[in-house]
Amino acid sequence: MSGIWESITAAIDSTHLLDQIREVDAAGLFSNPWFLVPFILLAGYMIYKQSWRDMALIGIFMGVWWVSGTPYMQTLVDGDELKVEKILPVVFGGGITLGVVIYLLLGRS
Repeated sequence: MSGIWESITAAIDSTHLLDQIREVDAAGLFSNPWFLVPFILLAGYMIYKQSWRDMALIGIFMGVWWVSGTPYMQTLVDGDELKVEKILPVVFGGGITLGVVIYLLLGRS
């Protein structure tokens, strides 16, 4: 089992996927027509099909992505210490977000 996990992590490390995700320019991304046109078409299609759950999940994903890049998140760790007074709102916010996602996926039909 650990051999499979090691091969997966080696594949992810070889593609430098995590570095690419960290270096995303959000302002540049949402002004790029190669991203914006398909994104608008996807949103329009989801509105047409009235798939509000999927739109909410995409919105939650984008919100979490945006929050993870804020200066507040960068100040959670000071040196080698985790600041408890700053991490508690993140934990509660993450718990609420996870609860909403679970409700959207499992609670409603």
